[in-house]
Amino acid sequence: MWLKPEEVLLKNALKLWLMERSNEYFVLQRRRGYGEEGGGGLTGLLVGTLDSVLDSTAKVAPFRILHQTPDSQVYLSIACGANREEITKHWDWLEQNIMKTLSVFDSNEDITNFVQGKIRGLIAEEGKDSFAKEDDPEKFREALLKFEKSFGLPEQEKLVTYYSCSYWRGRVPCQGWLYLSTNFLSFYSFLLGSEIKLIISWDAISKLEKTSTVILTESIHVCSQGEDHYFSMFLHINETYLLMEQLANYAIKRLFDKETFDNDPVLDDPLQITKRGLEYRAHSEQFKAFFRLPKEETLKEVHECFLWVPFSHFSTHGKMCISENYICFASQDGNLCSLIIPLREVLAVDKTDDSNRSVIISIKGKTAFRFNEVKDFEQLVAKLRLKCRAASTQCDVSTEVAIGSDATGQCDNFEDQPLTCQKECSKTVNTEALMTVFHPQNLENLDSKMLKEKMKEQSWNILFSECGRGVSMFRTKKTRDLVVRGIPETLRGELWMLFSGAVNDMATNPGYYAEVVEKSLGTCNLATEEIERDLRRSLPEHPAFQSDTGISALRRVLTAYAYRNPKIGYCQAMNILTSVLLLYAKEEEAFWLLVAVCERMLPDYFNRRIIGALVDQAVFEELIRDHLPQLTEHMTDMTFFSSVSLSWFLTLFISVLPIESAVNVVDCFFYDGIKAILQLGLAVLDYNLDKLLTCKDDAEAVTALNRFFDNVINKDSPLPSNVQQGSNIDEKCSHTKVDITDLIRESNEKYGSIRYEDIHSMRCRNRLYVIQTLEETTKQNVLRVVSQDVKMNLLELEELYVIFKKELFISCYWYLSCPGLKHHDPSLSYLEQYQIDCQQFRVLYHLLSPWAHSANRDSLALWTFRLLDENSDCLINFKEFSSAIDIMYNGSFTEKLKLLFKLHIPPAYTEVMSKTSSKGDELSTEELLYFSRLHVSKHADEKETESGKNIPEKGKGKIDIQAYLSQWQDELLKKEENIKDLPRMNQSQFIQFSKTLYNLFHEDPEEESLYQAIAIVTNLLLRMEEVGRKLHSPTSSAKEFSGMACDSGPREGDADSNVEKGPSSPREEHQWSFAFEQILASLLNEPALVRFFERPLDLKAKLENAKSSQLRSRTKV
Repeated sequence: MWLKPEEVLLKNALKLWLMERSNEYFVLQRRRGYGEEGGGGLTGLLVGTLDSVLDSTAKVAPFRILHQTPDSQVYLSIACGANREEITKHWDWLEQNIMKTLSVFDSNEDITNFVQGKIRGLIAEEGKDSFAKEDDPEKFREALLKFEKSFGLPEQEKLVTYYSCSYWRGRVPCQGWLYLSTNFLSFYSFLLGSEIKLIISWDAISKLEKTSTVILTESIHVCSQGEDHYFSMFLHINETYLLMEQLANYAIKRLFDKETFDNDPVLDDPLQITKRGLEYRAHSEQFKAFFRLPKEETLKEVHECFLWVPFSHFSTHGKMCISENYICFASQDGNLCSLIIPLREVLAVDKTDDSNRSVIISIKGKTAFRFNEVKDFEQLVAKLRLKCRAASTQCDVSTEVAIGSDATGQCDNFEDQPLTCQKECSKTVNTEALMTVFHPQNLENLDSKMLKEKMKEQSWNILFSECGRGVSMFRTKKTRDLVVRGIPETLRGELWMLFSGAVNDMATNPGYYAEVVEKSLGTCNLATEEIERDLRRSLPEHPAFQSDTGISALRRVLTAYAYRNPKIGYCQAMNILTSVLLLYAKEEEAFWLLVAVCERMLPDYFNRRIIGALVDQAVFEELIRDHLPQLTEHMTDMTFFSSVSLSWFLTLFISVLPIESAVNVVDCFFYDGIKAILQLGLAVLDYNLDKLLTCKDDAEAVTALNRFFDNVINKDSPLPSNVQQGSNIDEKCSHTKVDITDLIRESNEKYGSIRYEDIHSMRCRNRLYVIQTLEETTKQNVLRVVSQDVKMNLLELEELYVIFKKELFISCYWYLSCPGLKHHDPSLSYLEQYQIDCQQFRVLYHLLSPWAHSANRDSLALWTFRLLDENSDCLINFKEFSSAIDIMYNGSFTEKLKLLFKLHIPPAYTEVMSKTSSKGDELSTEELLYFSRLHVSKHADEKETESGKNIPEKGKGKIDIQAYLSQWQDELLKKEENIKDLPRMNQSQFIQFSKTLYNLFHEDPEEESLYQAIAIVTNLLLRMEEVGRKLHSPTSSAKEFSGMACDSGPREGDADSNVEKGPSSPREEHQWSFAFEQILASLLNEPALVRFFERPLDLKAKLENAKSSQLRSRTKV
């Protein structure tokens, strides 16, 4: 165990200890009398006697490790061990993690301080592990207080866990503590008077990986916004890395990838995340993926046991995993044996009275499974019996209900419109696979291919007799070998259902498909239009899809799925995949197979951004680097593999291989998942390696691969020649034919060592990179569009975008539902993907606006937001936001004054009065949001109505191109706005305008001259207006305002008294008003005012300050 460093004088210690190992910095010693033949002589005997008679609490451990510094007799004891194995483990850890690091220090004092800090950190972490097991919260509470004190984050930020580690600052390690919370990775170190504080938000991380270098044996590399950070010397680096990976991916899903974040009950509330909960979720996800179970299942219990395998006459050691509706087993080597038992199939659960502690589970079909050496087997039997009773009751109820409530909820989002698409001819669901209808097997005419097919069927029948048939069959290495050889035509649909887990979905949702078909037919929207367009493009050469029977079945399945899952709707490539499924599976089975592929086996593949496919392509590139390095060296641009392999992943090679060969690939996919596709991709590149190395450009490489795919055949396929695509190839062609079975077998032999766990880890790692790359593309497109309309340079604009987006995310960190996330839709144009509401705008206004020091800054923020929110949806995008900031900093005198003028007239202006008088002009969040939604005057309403007609509906339904063109034309016309077109400012508005100017001038170096200048201007304007009014109405005057105008500064309480005198007073018809030209001309006559508005402002410094204080300002809010 690690010890708190204490000084030891080595001179006296040598009498009692023997040195076993040593190096420049550490010494491993053994106590005399231990581990020696003959007891180590008289000295060893005396020492051993002394130790043995001591009290047990004072006994000395026989092994210890000391830290030494050169030229010193004082050593530090840092570890001890009760046996050689324990102390060797500590010694090895020091050599691997500490030794190389110490060489970078210049002084012995720094080395000693570093070692002491590291050992204390390890002791604290071991203590943390022990208190976690004992549920003692004191240590965690102490760490939480340090976390809150060190970083000053909002109190809602939840600390998940913490670790002792070293952070590398250049080539020097700094010992400290790594804190992992729901939204941030934080590190704190204070050593030798030097403080290091680091806060990285999970959503800013683009790379997270374990690395190993010459100095760092094992470290965690974090890349955020182009900066690299390295953390090392963890006691449990794998545990730390997995937890960091989970938190980063959770943040990415929640903030960027809302399409796939479907209100997960485990992670939906960021305030409820715990370390234990994340670990439980990781195990549960791994369990569901391995056994292909419905996504609703969660892992409840795990028991180590032995399963009796009757056909092999031995018991295999493994784990029994139990969820709500399934009992599963996997051997220690997952490929050796696995088993799935649905509780709906269980007839009885019994226990034996012998010493084997056995549990026997009997299922329908007169089959029983025996689990031996089960710990707490009696309690387990009782629990399973209760589960079986509940499952049988639920099964009885489900047969009476045609469709679950979940389906109804999903269907509510589906847009029903009058039918304009082609109507369905028949609502009859096919009860047979299309291959059975169009290519029935002729048993009388058995050629060599049919004989081989019958031999395959016989092999599977033998397997069924040994391992069972159906969902509860034993799955062994022999099963995999038969799948690699190709599943027989007659069994393909059944085994696809079984291996994909779709059989469980269909069994637990009886009548669901028929109900969805009935509801979905007769609807028309964007998805159904795309489906109709692609129906005739789906395997057009196959007879089944040259007839109405096949086309109608394909239409029903695709439309039903679009109805079930409107988030995905329909995506190209789904038609090709579904066509193949319909050939071998009944129509309802094809539907559930499509569900399994889209929602479990290929997650995120078939959405608007095909993120899942991009992630797997990145994984594929990584595997190419590992397994085909010579190809990596030859190809200067790895994106070639992404572009050429996209169709491989989206269509499971169906689009590039002849149909008779592609179905063998689909066989392997349903058994092995994405692993089969990755292995086959590597085998294809390996087979063509020599040709690819000689290619001079990408076009030549693509041609070589296409030629290869054209020559892949399935020599054992029993399909008729008019269906086989490979049979149409010219037999005299000089290119070598490749059999698909041989290719698949080779892929398994060469690349079968790729593990599911490695693929999962690579997916998580590359998902961060893919999402951040897409976000970077979005940012660059937004900046390109906005930069044409502002005077800011590109660097300033980029910094502003980062702050804008960060504010949106910060406001979503600690809340279950955030309007910003609800409105985020990646399918919208780049500018509309991120929009902020009035509260978020106010925070940014306070941080960035040069007018934020004004007493009525909340009112100014509100009016600015209302001015920018032209479509009255209470949201503004970055283009609108940046236009206002640009005018404040880079606008001319006229532009700034025009902005202030427009803020004080409708539709921006609304009378504001805080309900809490003690807060003065400050508005609460509720008040701010209320005023931001208020309707404006009739004049502005008419404008909104007109503009609303031209704004196309976002994200749904048909895209109206004419509406977009009209909107674009209106935006071009706005740029040519003439100041003469601005409406006049009435009395109450001008009073507020004057007060705003007074507030802006407060604490300015030229404050007095500015106050005098504005007083002169208001007097001049009033006199001009009075003269004009006397010409038209001699009885009118403007005395109400003269007192306020001549005052040298604003007074408290003026706002409330004057706001009450609004345009709705009885004297409204006698009020005076000013045009913008009048105000502009008057203000131009005052040099102090012109200097104030034309004074250069440092936007760069303001952006830097806002960036550093953005999180701190949120804490205050």
